[in-house]
Amino acid sequence: MQDLDLSALGGLARLAGQAVRDIARAGFTVAQKADRSPVTAADTAASDILVAGLAQMFPGLPVVCEETTAAPYAVRRGYKRFFLVDPLDGTKEFIEGRDDYCVLIALIEAGRPVYGVVYAPATDTLWCGGPAVPSTRRLAGGPAEPLRAVAPRPGEPLCVVASRSHPDAGLAAYLERFPGHRLVSRGSALKFVALAEGAGHLYPRFGPTWEWDTAAGHAVLLGAGGALTAPDGAPFFYNKPDLRNGPFVARSFSGDPVDASPFLS
Repeated sequence: MQDLDLSALGGLARLAGQAVRDIARAGFTVAQKADRSPVTAADTAASDILVAGLAQMFPGLPVVCEETTAAPYAVRRGYKRFFLVDPLDGTKEFIEGRDDYCVLIALIEAGRPVYGVVYAPATDTLWCGGPAVPSTRRLAGGPAEPLRAVAPRPGEPLCVVASRSHPDAGLAAYLERFPGHRLVSRGSALKFVALAEGAGHLYPRFGPTWEWDTAAGHAVLLGAGGALTAPDGAPFFYNKPDLRNGPFVARSFSGDPVDASPFLS
């Protein structure tokens, strides 16, 4: 990653986000993709901007994007480094007129997220970072503010962040092990940045997601000192033969000073 200048990625995400805001103001219709998920002109406009921008800035680096057809795994398995993009994460929230949708760009190396950009167009907030790049937040193009995920203090009720638009059948049963927990609903990858900002402690997800849904937020969370693993504690990899994710547990700490084993048992 050291040989790449990633500083322009935030500006590219903001450019795509501006297109999303313009379409929100102008009005739009909603169509259905083959998997029955909704899609709008904002999804495709942001996709066009991101794919073209990445090709210009980083010629030769592959891009896997939700709104374009991914190369077959026989080709993708040779990717040592590539961008993983969701032009409009939280399309349902966008359609409903909510603010919790975002533009996502992640750089993946050897199956792991090394840098991520999460941009919320509605609030003009940009989060960037990764495991080797301390995560920051910028509001309305202002100065970068460092982020630090915060573990729950002894005796503090656990704050659990959950999906607003995607009910998770296993979540209620899982949370029974945490009496007194507080549940906060958020849409899109903003659940990850809530943990990175210290506004939540745990984000368990057992329902279906795709790699482009999680990679950028995963990177930002790592850059803030948090962690994301499979429920059994195994590493969470990207560029799998099937781009759908398995279940995961994101948390605002990496193991110390709080024992993570209750969260992963």
